[in-house]
Amino acid sequence: MSDNVSVVARDDSGATVIGDATVNPATGRPAGRLEAGILLLASCLSVLGAVLLAPVLPSIEKAFAGTAGVDVLTPLVLTAPALLIGLTASFAGRVVDRVGRKGLLVGALVVYAVVGTAPLYLPSLQLVVASRVLVGLTEAAIMTCCTTLLADYFHGRRREHMFGLQVVVTSVSATVFFGIGGALGASGWRTPFWLYAVSLPLAALVARYVWQPQHRPGGALPALPWRFFLPPVLVTLVGGVVFYVLIVELSFRLDDIGVTSPATIGGASVVSSLATAIMAFAFGRLARFGPAVLVPVAFVLCGTGHIGMGLAGTLPLVVLAAVVAGLGNGLILPALLTWALSRLSFAQRGRGTGVWTSALFIGQFVCPLVVLGISGATGGLGGALVALGVASLGAAAVVRVLRPGVGDPA
Repeated sequence: MSDNVSVVARDDSGATVIGDATVNPATGRPAGRLEAGILLLASCLSVLGAVLLAPVLPSIEKAFAGTAGVDVLTPLVLTAPALLIGLTASFAGRVVDRVGRKGLLVGALVVYAVVGTAPLYLPSLQLVVASRVLVGLTEAAIMTCCTTLLADYFHGRRREHMFGLQVVVTSVSATVFFGIGGALGASGWRTPFWLYAVSLPLAALVARYVWQPQHRPGGALPALPWRFFLPPVLVTLVGGVVFYVLIVELSFRLDDIGVTSPATIGGASVVSSLATAIMAFAFGRLARFGPAVLVPVAFVLCGTGHIGMGLAGTLPLVVLAAVVAGLGNGLILPALLTWALSRLSFAQRGRGTGVWTSALFIGQFVCPLVVLGISGATGGLGGALVALGVASLGAAAVVRVLRPGVGDPA
């Protein structure tokens, strides 16, 4: 699509497109920063569920010390939402394609606030974990709707730029939410759960400013083109593991080499997150090279960084390797998402986004388990990071073999 906003066309749904943005049929104005900003902010809610409570997990375990299986149930408070996103996002995608994007998103945001704040008054750890399962269900719908709407509203380079911004915003928010969780947790383990109410004003913004691109399609939904769609989904499953290695394991690796200062570990995490944000922000300009180039490059950067983290024995070298891995992280998700959605029509996009999101979050959930298993086989975290780095380089080679059709435009 031309960057000239005077160019008028129609997309595969029949909606009017001016330049690189779909036109709101009610106002005649193309989608812009307002819609994008709301959807990007709503995308952060899955990160809120993943990191907000990490600082208070020890306090939760102490509060329910008399509960049977407390050592197993407490980590589920943090990880259950990611698992549920992985298991249910593909179903959410089918609902998105069948009943529409906006209504589901508003409803999910409201329910998110209700179940997210429920631990403020729930009396048992089992009920807290159950509420976290429901949070995961709502996050699956929110993530699928937000990503699908970004793909509906924007086209060509601008769509790719939005996918990059989604990684930027979620990466930065992860650092912010981790700090907020620690600060709120100082006054009690329940206090951070108040932050889940932030989805209510977002629901109001979505209801007011986000619009449904097309009415519900009639008849049977068109099948997904699995011949072209399955390869990026399978690679995304691996990419999900690779992406979360840095996020989950950097602090443990620093501890391995004798760095125990929370401030130093936090600073190293911020530096690597900044590298992720910089590369993701640059994705819109790099997207012209296509996923056929960018996906392998992302895996090479991640793999090189993980190998460096595994072999390095000093703080500066570990941080340098983490920066390299962070650059790869900033590239890998928008490149994989661009590849996955490149052949999907409007009526397929919700399901495709849901399946892709499921693959990503299943990768997130199993990442610590994979690292733990490889660590046992290799004699420690350093060996596991090297092994995973080598696997990431192998994934880069596999994608190069899959090159035909990888770089098709959306």
